[in-house]
Amino acid sequence: MRPRTEAILESSLYVDDVATSARFYERIFGFRVIADFGRGCAMAAGERQVLLLFRKGGSLEGSTPHDGNGQLHLAFAIRTGELAGWEAWLAENGIAVEDKTNWERGGTSLYFRDPDGHLLEVATPGVWPIY
Repeated sequence: MRPRTEAILESSLYVDDVATSARFYERIFGFRVIADFGRGCAMAAGERQVLLLFRKGGSLEGSTPHDGNGQLHLAFAIRTGELAGWEAWLAENGIAVEDKTNWERGGTSLYFRDPDGHLLEVATPGVWPIY
């Protein structure tokens, strides 16, 4: 029998300046730093979910290698009733919404960028068959 996983526990982004990125995720999403380890930090990004921010090129010799390059994508689940609030919050913080997509299943996604150009999404239920 195949063993099961419960959920994705961690996701990583690779950034130029960890402190700047941590402040962005703290200000925009309300995430808080739960561990600081020099070459990066871990942020509480929901119940039992961690967003790791690693300094690009900061992998330490002898440690588990963590490094990446390029613009990545993360999507965060929001309640349908929060969508207008997110649009207003992003505008208030000077963050441009690059796209707003209304999906066939009834969900809506807002797309915007973090300081490193990573594509972020907040999405309401109805985006995927499982969400």
